[in-house]
Amino acid sequence: MSSVYEKYQLKHVINASGRMTMLGVSTPRPDVVVAVELGLNHYFEMKDLVNKTGAYIAGLLNVESAVVVSCASAGIAQSVAAVIVKDDANLLVNLHAAPRIVPHEIVLPKGHNVNFGAPVDTMVTLGGGKVVEAGYANECLPEQLEAAITPNTAAILYIKSHHCVQKSILSVEQAVVIARKYQLPLIVDAAAEEDLLCYYQMGADLVIYSGAKAIEGPTSGLVLGKKTYVEWVKLQSSGIGRAMKVGKEGILGLTRAIESYMTLEKETGQQMIDKMTPFISQLNTINGVSAKVVWDAAGRDIARTEISFDEAKIGRSTPDLVDALKNGDIAIYFRAYKANEGKIEVDVRSVTPPQLDTIYSCINRLVKGA
Repeated sequence: MSSVYEKYQLKHVINASGRMTMLGVSTPRPDVVVAVELGLNHYFEMKDLVNKTGAYIAGLLNVESAVVVSCASAGIAQSVAAVIVKDDANLLVNLHAAPRIVPHEIVLPKGHNVNFGAPVDTMVTLGGGKVVEAGYANECLPEQLEAAITPNTAAILYIKSHHCVQKSILSVEQAVVIARKYQLPLIVDAAAEEDLLCYYQMGADLVIYSGAKAIEGPTSGLVLGKKTYVEWVKLQSSGIGRAMKVGKEGILGLTRAIESYMTLEKETGQQMIDKMTPFISQLNTINGVSAKVVWDAAGRDIARTEISFDEAKIGRSTPDLVDALKNGDIAIYFRAYKANEGKIEVDVRSVTPPQLDTIYSCINRLVKGA
């Protein structure tokens, strides 16, 4: 039988961009695959499965409550709907049509209203909310967040992501203080973050994670937090959550992935450096190319290779090189957010040493005009 690549005429991919949705995020461990298969091949009372796996996860993490959802984006939409609808049975099924007579504004720093593959404010709108931006694109101080709060505010939303502006933005702890002052829930979207406890421990009421990124589970999401708010999120399975429901395989797969994640030793930034050091040395032999170690902009313990291209020497723009590498016989994807500055980054977490050799060879050929 032909491989799936041959059968569907798919290209092989080297994922040097990290755990990105556009490439299928991550490759779960064998124990997670077993849990997914078990879920696929058995029946459950779904409400019972949701409640009991949620309670099990909450026990593992020592939080009040938790629930598995279909993805982190769904987690944002359902969390927003939850703080607007609460336990109003009529509004739950009429959120799309009911007049907005209850608080529905969601305040977030302007520099957090980003496109992570889809816009944050699209997710908020799906949940029945209206985004109110606080501060400026490059600044949001505590007093600026506070100034955006009105009687129509339903919650504060904080996006913890490398996509967001990192400088001159208030911290989660500062947002917690403001949320408490106005008795508002604080929702933290921590989709790709690696610490499953810190934002809850800081005082966030709902924290959202991708199940398929740092946790390396199947496509899924995790919402954890205060019991009342999580219960309201669960109610959305009869509201907007119906259109974004998670399957039994996703629930069991993520639950198992979290178990493993909490006990297995994590790859450290230093280990990533050790892995990429020979690769960096190779790249630095190419005329017009320089490479070095850089650290994750959002403060995670993730080291990456930054490759800089001297476009005048090479005679090609960096975006052109990125496109050429993406469209080769093997599709090579980088973190290309700074391509307009002549720089790209290589995330080595999902890349093998032989694949790093392939990346070097492809760059070398392109730069030399082969």
